[in-house]
Formats: sequence, C-alpha cells, structure tokens
Amino acid sequence: MRRTEQDQTELQEKGNQSSGAASEDKQFLRTEPLGKLLLKLALPTVAAQLINMLYNIVDRIYIGHIPDIGATALTGVGVCMPLIMIVSAFAALVGYGGAPRASIFMGKQDKESAEKTLGNCFVLQIIISVILTAVLLIWNRDFLMAFGASENTIEYGVNYMNIYALGTIFVEITLGMNAFITAQGFAKTGMLSVLIGAVANIILDPIFIFGFNMDVRGAALATIISQALSCIWVVGFLCGKKTFLKIKRKNLRLTPNIILPCLALGVATFIMQASESVISVCFNSSLQKYGGDIAVGAMTILTSVMQFAMLPLQGLGQGAQPIISYCYGAGDSGRVRSAFKLLLKVSVAYAVLLWLLVMLFPGGFAAMFTSDAELMDYTGTALRIYMASMFLFGIQMACQMTFNALGKAAESIIVAVMRKFVLLIPLIYIMPQIMRSDQTLAVYMAEPIADLFAVTFTAVLFTIQFKKTLKSIKGA
Repeated sequence: MRRTEQDQTELQEKGNQSSGAASEDKQFLRTEPLGKLLLKLALPTVAAQLINMLYNIVDRIYIGHIPDIGATALTGVGVCMPLIMIVSAFAALVGYGGAPRASIFMGKQDKESAEKTLGNCFVLQIIISVILTAVLLIWNRDFLMAFGASENTIEYGVNYMNIYALGTIFVEITLGMNAFITAQGFAKTGMLSVLIGAVANIILDPIFIFGFNMDVRGAALATIISQALSCIWVVGFLCGKKTFLKIKRKNLRLTPNIILPCLALGVATFIMQASESVISVCFNSSLQKYGGDIAVGAMTILTSVMQFAMLPLQGLGQGAQPIISYCYGAGDSGRVRSAFKLLLKVSVAYAVLLWLLVMLFPGGFAAMFTSDAELMDYTGTALRIYMASMFLFGIQMACQMTFNALGKAAESIIVAVMRKFVLLIPLIYIMPQIMRSDQTLAVYMAEPIADLFAVTFTAVLFTIQFKKTLKSIKGA
C-alpha cells in the first residue's frame, strides 16, 4: 500500500519509529492540550461511525424507494437488522475488548503484550466469522420468521441475508480490527477504513438495485463488496510499515491469558450491541401483534434514526478511549479526569442537539427512508415518542465508554444489562398491558421510560466507581 504525505505526517505525530515510538507516543497522548487532542481523535472516529452507518442506512433509503415494492421490501430488510446487529456485536466483542487493553499496554511501554493482543484478536475474529457465516446461511429463514417477518415480507429478508452472510468475514475484520487502528491514535486512517467501503456502497447500490434490477439482493451484494474493500485496507495497514502495532505470525496462536481478558472487557459492548438485536426482535414481534406491517416498517426507520444518535456518541467515546486508556496505564489521574469531563460535555451537547432536531422535524427524518405517505405520517408520530429521552443519552454513553477505556469489565456489563435486559425488554411487554387504549403507542413508549431510569442508574454507579479508580491511580 502506497504511503501518502498525510500518512507520513500522522506516522511522525504518533512516533512510529523503532527506537523512540513509545516515548513520542507518550508525549502525544499526555502533553497535547486535551481539547485539541480530542478534536483530532474524535472527529475522524465520529465521521467513521457516521460513514459506517451508511452501509445499512443507504441500503434502506434506496430499498424504500423501489417502485411498487419499496415499503414492503423495506420492512423485509428491516427484519434482518437483528442478525446484522449480532454480526457487528461479535466484532465489537473482540475489537472493543482488545483495543483498550492494547492501549493500556502501550501506556505501560509493553509493546510485546500489545501486539500479542492484536494478533490473538485477529485470529479469533476469523474463527467467529466462519461460524457465523454457517449459522446465517443455514437458519436465516427460521430466524427472520421468529423476528417478526410476515408472509408478505419474508422473501425479501431471505434474499438479502443469503448474500449478506457471505460477507460476514469482511464485516468482522473491518469493524473489529479497525478499533486497533483508532486505539493507536491513527484516527484519520481509521476513518479512511470505513470511508472506502461507504463510498463504494453508495456507488454500487443504485447500480445493482436499479441498474441490474436485483432489488434487495443488489443492496446486499453492494454491501459485501464494499466491506471487502474496507477489509483489505485494514489488514494491509496493520501488516504494513505505518502502524506501531503489527499483526505478526508469531502472535496468531490463541493464548488464554491474552484473549480471555479481552473478551471479558468486550462483553459489555457485545451485550450493548447484541441486545439491540434481542430488543429489535421484541419490538418487531410486539408491533406486528398490535400494529401490523406498518408498525414494523416504522420501527425500521426508528432504528435507523437511533443510529444517528448512538454511533456518533460511540465515535466520541472511541476518540477519547486512547487518551483515557493510555493515561490510565501511565498513572496520570488528572488527565484521565479531565478527558472524561470533556467527553461528557461534548456528548451531552450532541445528544441534546439531535433530540431537538427530532422533536422539531420528525417528518424530515421519516422522509429520508420512504416516500409512502401513510408510513411517513405514522413514523413521524412514533419517532417523537421513541426518542423522547434522547437528550439524556450523552451521559449514558460517556460513562459507559469510559468504563470500557479504563478496563472496567464488570461495571461495563452491569450498565449494559441494566438498560436493556432489566428495564427495556420487560417494559416492551408491560406497557401495552397498562395502556390498552393504544397498545402500539405503548410499545414505543418503553424506550424513553427505560432510558430515563438507565441513565440515572449509570450516572450514580459511575460517580462512585470513577472516584475509586482515580484514588487507586494516585495510590499506585
């Protein structure tokens, strides 16, 4: 892969030289002003998350505008989302568990352990990909029917998943290994990893969907080709000369004392993303019961808009993660505290801004995904209810991502389980029994009620544990 001037500059900034890499890296993450540093790292990671979101969002936008079958096809592909979320969740299990540990090892000047972490995570991603591909190809129809597909929409879902499953390995490696690029401070390179695939997807979608008349199959084919291009870029970078941590053959044997702590730390992010799949199933099955295909179709759009909220917040957290993890490993408690406070302020500001836009212009968001007047009107009303507590979510994500950056696996798991399994899933079934006058509306209301209680719980737990963590750094 050819070096550019931008890559050379980024390389020099990160101190990627054999003799002085660790020292220069330390200066970069510990001495540069926090505002400037977070901006440098977070803008590319937020952009990367938004770009990555385009893979599925663009598919849905094009599919929703297919003549005659758009609304039905959109609903069918929407039912595939739980399976797609599971694939992404396994990538996060390995990548978002391993990357913070690699950063902490770098902060301790232990490059050998950091590279062992990278190598172990890489080979585990490949093993998981093979298993997931087989499962999706064999049982996707059964899963989709259980997830809320109807006789009208099932064939669209099956046609999409049969092709998407073949690209599972590209999705796993791209999402999982790109976390290690960002964790080293190469935020721009991490952004390019997903930009390559997203641009390809935007170009290929209309060609395959409309030009070759492949409808949902064309969308799936465009997606896996695009992910393959991103995968080639990510692996090429991590095997090349520009990276500080490299994938090496000697580190590709799974070692329990390396990989198990990574999985323990990644479980929280896995639960957070995989539970979205479970929740999607719960929502779809309940909405199919009370509101039919139009309610399930609206949920597809609501999920897409929620991604506009969640992924940039995750991107902000990923931008702050190298700073917090490195400084935690280096014992710099003051900088850890300051980095979290800055992350919290920016996250809350973003969440409030997006919440205002959704409350003021719900129809505009709905119109992005469908031209069907009935579905658009229905979705506009549902969106305001579903995202009513969104303004608080900056607190939830800032705390949860900081737990992960500090290597606090248990706390990360607790807050993830609390919001999804203890609160939201029961409420999806309880609310329709309380509000019998409009049971479909009641299903949507489960989300903001769960969010309100979850944010309160997370904020209290984080305040207690963060103080203990800072004291432990000082006492080390």
